Amino acid sequence: MALLIFLALVAVVVIYLISLYNNLVSLKHGVARAWSNIDVLMKQRHDELPKLIEACKQYMRFEAETLERVMQARSQVASARESRNIPALGTAETALRAGLGQLFATVEAYPELSTNEHFQHLLSRITELEDGIADRRETYNDTVNLNNVRIEQFPDVLVAHSFGFGAARPLHFKEAEKSDVDVKQLFS
Repeated sequence: MALLIFLALVAVVVIYLISLYNNLVSLKHGVARAWSNIDVLMKQRHDELPKLIEACKQYMRFEAETLERVMQARSQVASARESRNIPALGTAETALRAGLGQLFATVEAYPELSTNEHFQHLLSRITELEDGIADRRETYNDTVNLNNVRIEQFPDVLVAHSFGFGAARPLHFKEAEKSDVDVKQLFS
């Protein structure tokens, strides 16, 4: 009888540990899925930006510096995204969003460009992608937080360390990106 109780307790503990392990695996893959969702939108934005820049170049002959900054930032975002370097991605995203803000503010000086249907479509598409990236970034950070909390809680920490589950890095952006754009400064 004692042996049966002991075996039942061992079975319950094993089932519990298997459940913990499976939950941690699910969280780990949730982080990867959330990252993939961001990655898809960033890739789409990466593909759309040259079209927007080309449309702008046709009108903005004297704004090469602004266009160059956007393209450099685009390249840095792509590099950080491909290498999954989260801190570098945050920095590059901040630079890209600042460049886009300056580009959009500069566009106001070109009424023909502002009314161009192709430009308006690209602008709308990139704005839509930016909103999607912001939403996915929030989801990613929530998923990272859930993962990181779980792997530190007891008894999950025992299973996490035994099987090598690690903390994921949240995606942070500099304060400058979170604040409102100073449009006056962009035109001075």
